[in-house]
Amino acid sequence: MIKSSLPRILSSQTVEETIEWRLFIDAELPFFNGHFPEQAVLPGVTQLDWAIRMGCEHFGYPSEIASLEVLKFQQLILPDSEITLKVSLNAAKNKLIFSYFDGEKRFGSGRIALSDTSLASSEAS
Repeated sequence: MIKSSLPRILSSQTVEETIEWRLFIDAELPFFNGHFPEQAVLPGVTQLDWAIRMGCEHFGYPSEIASLEVLKFQQLILPDSEITLKVSLNAAKNKLIFSYFDGEKRFGSGRIALSDTSLASSEAS
C-alpha cells in the first residue's frame, strides 16, 4: 500500500458504524504533480489509500486488506475541492464500505475486505 499524505479534515461525523469526513483536497498535495498535465486530478489509488487508512484507523483495524470489491471511480476529483468521504463497517462480513461524494455528485466507491490478520489483531486489542 502507498503511504500518501492525508487530506485536511474539515469536519467529521460518526453515526453508529459509519463515519463521514468532510475533506479539503488541496492543490498542493504531491500526487497532483503529473496526474495529468492538462488537468490535475486526484489519482484513484490515492482515494483508495485514504479510505483504507482512515477507515481502518477509525474502526481500530490494521491497514491490511484481503481484497477490493466493486471499485468504481465515476467522476474526477479536482484540486482545491471539498468532498465527503464516508466509511461504514460491516462487521458481519468483515468489510469496510466507502464512498466519495459531494451532495448528489458521486466520485468513487467500493468495498474493502479486511484480511484475517487484521481481524485477529483487532480482536486481540
